[in-house]
Amino acid sequence: MKKSIARATLGVIALSLTTLASAQVKPEDQIRYRQAGYSFMSWNMGKIKTNLEGSYNKDQVIAAANAIAGIANSGMGALYGPGTDKAIGNVKTRVKPEFFTDGDNVGKIARDFNAAANELAKVAASGDAAAVKTAFGEVGKNCKACHDKYRQED
Repeated sequence: MKKSIARATLGVIALSLTTLASAQVKPEDQIRYRQAGYSFMSWNMGKIKTNLEGSYNKDQVIAAANAIAGIANSGMGALYGPGTDKAIGNVKTRVKPEFFTDGDNVGKIARDFNAAANELAKVAASGDAAAVKTAFGEVGKNCKACHDKYRQED
């Protein structure tokens, strides 16, 4: 019982510190950080695609899939704080305002993306290129679901 209370207390403290740390990140930096995360995921998606279309290197695919899953599970939702719904100075964003009001749908899309990213990492470890191709398609489908609904074109 004491261990459960201690774990719960540590969890609350960790959550509070994480929330406090997120609150201290300026809105323009939140936009920059989330864009960097998405750019890094995109680069890793490209590496997987290249492997699926050419000579398949299991280690490269595993590394790329793990990077995507790592970012997907990193808590990037904290980078959509107040004031990040529009450009700040020279820091632009393409997120539509609806992203900030459609919480249930955004949450579902995020959960689906995380699940697909985790599955891709799991399947990549098997080395089965056909299974990776299927899982890769699911990740792409989930990226597209968010982009289609919540990303403005240039």
